[in-house]
Amino acid sequence: MDLIAPWLDCGMVFTVTDVPERERFEARDETGATAGVVTYQLSGSIIAYTHTEVAPEFEGRGVGSTLARAVMDDARAKGRTVVPICPFLSGWLEKHPEYDGIVVRSTPKVK
Repeated sequence: MDLIAPWLDCGMVFTVTDVPERERFEARDETGATAGVVTYQLSGSIIAYTHTEVAPEFEGRGVGSTLARAVMDDARAKGRTVVPICPFLSGWLEKHPEYDGIVVRSTPKVK
């Protein structure tokens, strides 16, 4: 799944792509530079998002939020249950209750 999302402040566009052989989603800018990643572990219909990382030169440009929305939309489209291990994604999900129906929180939040 590719998701193209503009960063409205400067017109920057990121493309988010699932790279299953590396168990991660990658956000790339228009030049192909990797702006950020979300790693995951998949077991049947359960996907655990384990880590989000944004390259320093892309911080503050909405890459993390773009990745979060893309991975959650992908999980929803594929009928997956999400386990948000990543603290960034857990925090993002607190502000986006529209995904509550596919999220499982069986352990206390890590801060």
